[in-house]
Parts: sequence; structure tokens; C-alpha cells
Amino acid sequence: MTGRPLALDLFCCAGGAAMGLHRAGFDVVGVDIRPQPRYPFRFVQADALALPFDLARFAFIWASPPCQKFSRISHLTPDRCARRDEHVDLIEPVRAMLQASGRPWAIENVPGAPIRPDLVLTGAMFGLRVIRERWFELSFFALQPPVVRPKRNATRRGEFVTLTGNLWQETTGSRVSMAEARAAMDTPWMLKREIVQAVPPAYGELIGRAALAELRVEAAA
Repeated sequence: MTGRPLALDLFCCAGGAAMGLHRAGFDVVGVDIRPQPRYPFRFVQADALALPFDLARFAFIWASPPCQKFSRISHLTPDRCARRDEHVDLIEPVRAMLQASGRPWAIENVPGAPIRPDLVLTGAMFGLRVIRERWFELSFFALQPPVVRPKRNATRRGEFVTLTGNLWQETTGSRVSMAEARAAMDTPWMLKREIVQAVPPAYGELIGRAALAELRVEAAA
């Protein structure tokens, strides 16, 4: 036993958010329907909506339901738009499950997803070389960091990298190396297919610290 509170990381993929939660001060258990051999903490392969354990065991719950239906890249071509309807929307059942848990929680997704954007984070806020804007719906208060807007054509000038499905730099027509992608995201343990779906650990750390503050308030009440 470490004495750390326990966080649950649903739809965990390779653990970008989990690494941030760990840095904030949580022990973390990840759940994903697919094997995640590089997940850096305890991992359970399971359906996030049919969990084999009680949510009451956890101090905090993070959920990153599939974003493909709402992702900007799904709107880029008619073919992708047509396939967008094939992707599932799990946000509403996930939200209902988290609300019923009675625990502090966060839902993460892409801009435009049907969540309340209580917090909006980008890599530029943390000095990362990836923009990766993400929205967060929270059951508790977290202070919004100052907005940092990249300068016009910042990606074209190489100040930021674009990490799409094949690590293709759309604005410059070049590929991003694995080393560059890992450094931009601060995810040195991940492979290409994991990096393109990941949340930078910095996002998880910021929200994890806010969740710990909420838990301290609960304990003092």
C-alpha cells in the first residue's frame, strides 16, 4: 500500500492521462477493451460500461470515451464524413455512469464533442510542441490556465508538430519522426498508433491536482 488515493482511467489506451494522474499523486488502474501492453500502471482489459468492480473503490474517475465521431479529421473528406456515422457515441452513458458513482470525475474529448467544456487545454499551455486541444467536463472546479494561442502559421514554421494517424505533418507535407512525436507529447514509452490518440500527461497532472484538492475539501467537510 502506498497511501495514494486510487484513480480509475477508463478508455485508457496507452496511458497518457494516467501518467499525469500518477505525477499528480494518484495510484492508477486503467481499463480498456483492447490489450494495452505498454500501459505503465495496473491494467484491466474490460468493457468500460460493464466493469468487473465497484466504482466506489476509486477516489477519482477519468474517462476518455471514443472521439472519432467528433474529431475534426472526420470532417475533412466526404469519405471520412460518411464513415463518421459508423463510430460510436458513448458520452451520454459514460456521463450517467460517472454521475451515479458519486465520485469526482472528468470526461475528456475533442473540441465539438457533446460535453460541457469546463476546462479547455492545449499543449501550448504547458510548453509542449503539440497543440492537441482537448475539452474536459468536470464534476468539480478546476482553474482554467491562461489561454496560449499559437502564432499564425506556427505549425508551418515548425514551432508545433501535427500528429495525425500516420504522423503526417499536414501543413508541411513531411513526416514526423517517432523521437520528435514522443518528445512533443512527453510520452516516450508510446508507439505511433498510441501517440496519435493520447492525451499529454500534463493535462492529466493538472486535472489530477484539482481532483486531489476536491478530495481534500470532501475529507474536511
